[in-house]
Amino acid sequence: MKLIVITQKVDINDGNLGFFHRWLEKLAEKTTELRVVCLSAGEYHLPQNVKVYSLGKEKSYPKIWQFLRLQKFLLTNLSHVDGVFIHMCPIYAILSFPLVKLFKKRLIMFYAHGGTHFKLKIAEKMVARILTSSPAGFRLKSQKVKVIGQGIDVDLFQSKVRQGSENFLILYAGRINKTKDPLTIIRAIDILINQQNVRKIRLRIVGHPLVNSERAYLESLKAFIKNQRLKDYVEFIDGVSYAKMPDQYNEADLFVNPSSTGSMDKVVLEAMASGVLVLNCNEAYREILADKYLFKKGDAEDLAQKIIDLMRSGRDYNLREIVVKNHNLNNFIARIVSEFNL
Repeated sequence: MKLIVITQKVDINDGNLGFFHRWLEKLAEKTTELRVVCLSAGEYHLPQNVKVYSLGKEKSYPKIWQFLRLQKFLLTNLSHVDGVFIHMCPIYAILSFPLVKLFKKRLIMFYAHGGTHFKLKIAEKMVARILTSSPAGFRLKSQKVKVIGQGIDVDLFQSKVRQGSENFLILYAGRINKTKDPLTIIRAIDILINQQNVRKIRLRIVGHPLVNSERAYLESLKAFIKNQRLKDYVEFIDGVSYAKMPDQYNEADLFVNPSSTGSMDKVVLEAMASGVLVLNCNEAYREILADKYLFKKGDAEDLAQKIIDLMRSGRDYNLREIVVKNHNLNNFIARIVSEFNL
């Protein structure tokens, strides 16, 4: 089987999208050839049957030129493949559809997010199948939707015994913006330290802002930390590559995800696969997690109490088994490929 894959970025070092490099490696094992189109490309080390073609964002090509490059690529390559797989980009499904239809190829999109913007509504009409991580990952009513879980590399993210530490380490990893809401975690730490006198606790925030609004938000977080005298309890790490994230999980006692995206965020599953306790407010996780691992969205007091409760418990290795059984990358890739065999 030969496939075209269209995605945002191919870069093994990218803190947000580095995981897709591993997806491509696994897809390459199941196909004879992959032709990957990305908006921008960085460093990658992929098998010989994978070719990467960038639309040129990393070279600051204008959007019209990126569009023309995509159409040229499709015209040149569609006759040589069996189908097209779109990752998380409804706009690329829309832009690809006319030529994909002309060449009578199967167009499949993976989409896992709570948003239902107009581009998604249009893309839903054009694709043959929509794959998603959970029922909450695709909110439009459609007969095309199929839930296949998430793709977590359980060989990379493994449970390891943490080296002894006197402090209970809480980890947050992800974008630094209001939607992801790391402020709620910081407010919970403020409650624990300044109101409940819990001292042997630390918060590590891994991530970096990508746009000016996120940089301003980061500065507001730092100002809050300074005003509440939390500088000795909260540390920022400016982005970590995907390959190095297992070390971050294995150093942590608890991973907290305050995001309200409405979909099954991958970072929570990565933490679970690493044997780390998790706290999450995302409604998609109510299907798979017990109440003790859930807190009310934006409620720092509820989060603080849940942290105290989990500080008294040990690791729960059943969390890893949930990921191994339902979200491991090998099965995930097999489910994607099977959709092109119909």
